[in-house]
Amino acid sequence: MGRRRAEGHGVRRQGAGRRRIGTGLLALGGALLLSAALPGAAGAGGNPAERRALQGLRLRYGSARQAGLLEEHLEGVVDEARRFLSPSPEHPYYAGAVVLAGRGRTVALHRAVGDAVRYADYDGRTDRAREFPTAERIPMAEDTVFDLASLTKLFTSLLAVQQMERGLLELEAPVRRYLPEFTGGGKELITVRQLLTHTSGLRSWAPFYQESTREGRLRLLWSVRPQETPGTVYRYSDLNLIALQLLLERITGRTLDVLLHDEITAPLGMHRTRYNPPLSWRRVTAATEVQRPPWSGLDRGLVWGEVHDENAHALGGVAGHAGVFGTAWDLAVLARTLLDGGVYAGRRILRPASVELLFTDYNTAFPGDDHGLGFELYQHWYMGAMATPHSAGHTGFTGTSLVLDPSTDSFLILLGNSVHPVRTWRAGSAPRVAVGNRFARAVPVRTRHGGPAWFSGNTPGGSGTLTLPPITPASGAARLRCAVWWDTVPGEGAFHLEVSADGQAWEPLPFSTVRSTGGAPETWPRGCAGGWSGRVWHRLEAPLTPAWAGRATHLRFRHTATGRYVGRGVYVDVVRVAEPAGLLFSDDRPSDAARVHAVGWSRSAD
Repeated sequence: MGRRRAEGHGVRRQGAGRRRIGTGLLALGGALLLSAALPGAAGAGGNPAERRALQGLRLRYGSARQAGLLEEHLEGVVDEARRFLSPSPEHPYYAGAVVLAGRGRTVALHRAVGDAVRYADYDGRTDRAREFPTAERIPMAEDTVFDLASLTKLFTSLLAVQQMERGLLELEAPVRRYLPEFTGGGKELITVRQLLTHTSGLRSWAPFYQESTREGRLRLLWSVRPQETPGTVYRYSDLNLIALQLLLERITGRTLDVLLHDEITAPLGMHRTRYNPPLSWRRVTAATEVQRPPWSGLDRGLVWGEVHDENAHALGGVAGHAGVFGTAWDLAVLARTLLDGGVYAGRRILRPASVELLFTDYNTAFPGDDHGLGFELYQHWYMGAMATPHSAGHTGFTGTSLVLDPSTDSFLILLGNSVHPVRTWRAGSAPRVAVGNRFARAVPVRTRHGGPAWFSGNTPGGSGTLTLPPITPASGAARLRCAVWWDTVPGEGAFHLEVSADGQAWEPLPFSTVRSTGGAPETWPRGCAGGWSGRVWHRLEAPLTPAWAGRATHLRFRHTATGRYVGRGVYVDVVRVAEPAGLLFSDDRPSDAARVHAVGWSRSAD
């Protein structure tokens, strides 16, 4: 089933002024020039991480400290995952889950909670499930195999980019060049890129399972017409990846399951990732849904060890949009491969330039639906505070998710059987967001001096103020200076610098910032900043106008988070107010620091 259709996501139409990102990777005739597009694309690799991967280094278990993570918040990731085993709000979100998190080559967290198999049946009339007897339930284990659902789309996308490397596929070519049957009603305009970025204009889904033969299913795909002109709308669609599957099978002469094994899982040693797992895997596989109409298109009873998606089932378990089974560890291997530029343990499956394509936003015309080739980018709705302009990932309808953050070299995998016993027991992505928020906090933010800074927190809906004691400038040359670090949800979170004569009525105080790594100053005339600041400290400077000379002056920082999602938060450090005659305030003077009034802010060393 199409994930965005099921979770209520709408359609995003094209905005004005589409900006093409990644055009430097397009070469003659629309083919991809991958061998020289980016530094390190050939040979032994152009960065230390890639060189280490080529030397054969593998993932390993280690402590939070070895991974450069904070143990308290890392353990909190498990607490968040466990919380959704209880009613949330009426039913458990999932029967069980496996969570894995790491940074660099260290897997610092790998934990299982709940049950892999708990429910034997479900009655839609009473909305009640029949559980297996306690002795027959199967607890979740770290190596439990999951139906990965739409995470399958990532594998299909990787296979497509591999064929681009080999010159068999062009990103901007029309699909009909490879599939002549893919025409009619405007389909002949659809390009390979539009399939990979969900901008083809095709509808989200079609009932292939209602057709009794493969020929009938193919006729259904050939008969589908775009609902909008290709390239003018974003709509998440399973049909895009089913069409890409047929294209890949046509140009390679191999079925998708064989391609997956030969090109990805065998080279990387992902031995627990495949289509159509054998019967011998059933006892180590998480059960999914009790499928019966009307909530399912098929009447299959408890689905366990076979693909959950009705269309993938009808296609023999091998489909471009769904059908791959795998474990959290295998997905961690894939994550490490991509973070290292396409290589793992000395085995390369993609060039660094190809990985760059996966993580390049081609959907700038559809703000909020940032998308690389197959990978979704910067999506707070399931990445939580791990979302940055560089973060990439995907979710699966069965309750799975994968998030990679190149800016911190970290990865987070949450696999849950959230359609067990039925898909209607859950909605949204609350567990994914919760574990993402907590894991983001486990990646520390360090000050230059190594000590604590003022932290706004990163609680959804949270806000607060950090108010300095009143000062009285003697001249019009007073300035506030500090170090600031911020990451908030664009349009839904910000930090403000404000000034007041009485501590009651506040007005914005304009300021400028400069990255600690250098560059030109950036001005903030409205006295507020938000969004992504690059995960670096900035030097902030705010002049007080001569109007404040000789007057009691109150200054404060204010943080707001107005939406359902949050970023990593805001940090303020080394706050000083000075004028030529002397220092008016410094937060490293105990007498000044003791008079700072913090509401919703706290001193934090992380």
